[in-house]
Amino acid sequence: MTRKNSFTSDVALLAGRAILGSYLAAHGAQKLFGTFEGPGIDAVAGGFHSMGLRPGHVMARVAAVSELGGGLLTLTGTAYPLGPLAIAGTMAVASTTHRANGPFAMKKGYELPLTNLAAALALAVTGPGRLSVDSIFGTRLPKWMAVATLAGAVAGSAASIRMLLAATPEEPAPAAEEPPAAEEPPVASNGSEPAGASDGFEPAGTDAS
Repeated sequence: MTRKNSFTSDVALLAGRAILGSYLAAHGAQKLFGTFEGPGIDAVAGGFHSMGLRPGHVMARVAAVSELGGGLLTLTGTAYPLGPLAIAGTMAVASTTHRANGPFAMKKGYELPLTNLAAALALAVTGPGRLSVDSIFGTRLPKWMAVATLAGAVAGSAASIRMLLAATPEEPAPAAEEPPAAEEPPVASNGSEPAGASDGFEPAGTDAS
């Protein structure tokens, strides 16, 4: 590969890391802190609990930290491949949560998380490129730590997916009983207006003077 082509590849990797990493970090911040108009951890925990990911608060924090931390590590190209693997594990679970809606995002399907999963795996395999913290400072994640991270991501995702597949939907809360319908007022003998009603200009029994 020529120097020009190598630089082009590094720029493409930087662009891919920046887009995927920044979006996933933002999603994590939305969940964890409620920033960027996000729901915040309590709302996310409630949603996780209802889907079967329990305990909800623990699982919500794991997902949020994985997205935030994984996104930042991917964006900066630090401790590769820790960031993309964290994202891939989270997106595998996210894809499963949308399985019932089909493959397209238009119907709230798993299109987006599956695309993020593919991008994260591609970045994990190709490496961060020369325009990254690891390359600039000559740092590298020990091989045993990379293997441990991969094993942890696979095990954590598998456990979460198993919970999702085994979960039974929560029973909806029983609807409140409707109050009995008000009885129709008795009709006057001539059938023209309810008994005791006035002529419409003032309440019955009041003094018009």
